[in-house]
Amino acid sequence: MAGEASALALLVQRHHGPLLGYLYRLVGGDRLLAEDICQETFLRLLQQQQYQAGRPFKPWLYAIATNLARDHFKSAAVSRALHQREPDETLLALCDPAPGPEERALAAEQGADVAAAFARLGEEYRAALLLRFYQGLSLQEIADALHVPLGTVKSRLSVGTRRLRELLAPVKEGVDER
Repeated sequence: MAGEASALALLVQRHHGPLLGYLYRLVGGDRLLAEDICQETFLRLLQQQQYQAGRPFKPWLYAIATNLARDHFKSAAVSRALHQREPDETLLALCDPAPGPEERALAAEQGADVAAAFARLGEEYRAALLLRFYQGLSLQEIADALHVPLGTVKSRLSVGTRRLRELLAPVKEGVDER
């Protein structure tokens, strides 16, 4: 029992920050919800008795987290409430390590624009993009985490990137006009 607690503490220490950042972006900037789902992910991890030793751990962990977030958003009331909230600027600033105040202000503004664009993407595209570009998972790890074929991951990344670019294009034009 003490060995399990020690192992869990090590897993939480190693994966909590990146997982929380992923969930924060996935749920559209709701820090409390991201923290709740992150905590629930580790609780589910404890309850799971089916981990296969040869299976990569990180995609499995992110699959649990993604499924919990997906379950949360099945409720229409929750979905409507999400679109009415503003991202927690404090957590956005923590996720964006720009060194100087001027760079930090510009990065926070751009980060808010990117977060808003991400929130407008469908959950399937948002999850694939976040796992790839923020969490650094390979295409196969993303396929494992989302329980979809590799071709579907490639398609979601391609379409999601194109849609994100389209959503950010008006923002970029506004910056160029300044």
